[in-house]
Amino acid sequence: MHQRWTLLPRLCALLPGLMGLLASGSDFQHHRYEEMVRALYAVHSECPYITRIYSIGRSVEGRHLYVLEFSDNPGIHEELEPEFKYVGNMHGNEVLGRELLIKLSQFLCEEYRAGNQRITRLIHDTRIHILPSMNPDGYEVAAKQGPEFNGYLVGRGNAREIDLNRNFPDLNALMYYYEKTNGRNHHLPLPDNWEHQVEPETLAVIKWMQNYNFILSANLHGGAVVANYPFDKSRDPRIRGRTTYAATPDDKLFRQLARTYSYAHSWMHKGWNCGDFFDEGITNGASWYSLSKGMQDFNYLYTNCFEITLELSCDKFPPAAALPREWLGNREALVSYLEQVHHGIKGMVYDENNNPIGNAEISVSGINHDVTSGVDGDYFRLLLPGTYTVTASAPGYLPYTSTVTVGPAEAIQLHFHLKTAPKQNLKAKHHHGKKNLSSPKANLKLGPR
Repeated sequence: MHQRWTLLPRLCALLPGLMGLLASGSDFQHHRYEEMVRALYAVHSECPYITRIYSIGRSVEGRHLYVLEFSDNPGIHEELEPEFKYVGNMHGNEVLGRELLIKLSQFLCEEYRAGNQRITRLIHDTRIHILPSMNPDGYEVAAKQGPEFNGYLVGRGNAREIDLNRNFPDLNALMYYYEKTNGRNHHLPLPDNWEHQVEPETLAVIKWMQNYNFILSANLHGGAVVANYPFDKSRDPRIRGRTTYAATPDDKLFRQLARTYSYAHSWMHKGWNCGDFFDEGITNGASWYSLSKGMQDFNYLYTNCFEITLELSCDKFPPAAALPREWLGNREALVSYLEQVHHGIKGMVYDENNNPIGNAEISVSGINHDVTSGVDGDYFRLLLPGTYTVTASAPGYLPYTSTVTVGPAEAIQLHFHLKTAPKQNLKAKHHHGKKNLSSPKANLKLGPR
């Protein structure tokens, strides 16, 4: 007892500084829609030259889905500068991600203004997009109940009570079919009339993905504490009591991305959280439980973006008093994960006259998942350290292959200059580029399970 009392004066002396650290930039609170919008505009007002606010669409009830962008040239894609996104509050009653992303926005602005070299470099070298709430309608339903009375499902879906993480076109079934037929392994075609089969929030996010060449992403959830990586959907039919690991061709990379967040998080990596155990604080989605039409699998199969799902709290709607601890537990992980977008290889794809070639395919020997160059001709391929054989190809051009060694630090630049193919090869090459795009109609028009 005596020891505890002698510590008290020291704790009291530390308290003002600690409280200043926790409260810097804002009081920790839950933000309703109008408060969230004001918070985003306040960040923009504080850092107008490195931020931009834009809307990707509206929810069922007409609320804007606002994104806050950080860049040294907001609104502009710069060649060889990767695009990154964080998405929060996809499930309306899972609110910690929403608050962490608001706080992260304030933190990036404050640290940039303070001259923090790490944050300054990150903002100068990356185009960062933060969507704090993908489901503002669901959030309002959950917030009316508040933390004390929030149920496990109330506010989870959008205003039509549709679960947005079961609402994306099912490209997994198509991918698993193509795996057996040596078909296409990336940018899979969407079903006919897909725009009429998804909710407005899902439609807005898909259009967002079409408009920006995102390279790395995470979406923030609650209800567990674990970093979850693709595939979410099992290749095998679900059997009671059985879970099946569904690896992507980039399984080793996804595991490392998940570990990056888990080990930078204050307690996720310990494994025991919320009564569950996940080794190293990570899990393959399908190994945990199979999920159809999820967002992270859709990112991987439809775009150049690698996305993981972060489950960040046992309590889906933690009280405001818990937010400071959660912020300190996640702050380093949010920044460390963001930095992973700068690993692997990147470069330009040009023709013989140094004109950029958009939509060129970049394939890595031994990894059956290609990426494509953006409209400006730049490409980004996340890879673990190692030596790789990389090929760039485009219809009408001869493919070109290089060998490159990737280190643990910044992405290695590898540029390609493609020569025009002789005329007799054009037809064959064009056919090769389109091979196996068709598939049985049953696979293209998948309904719910």
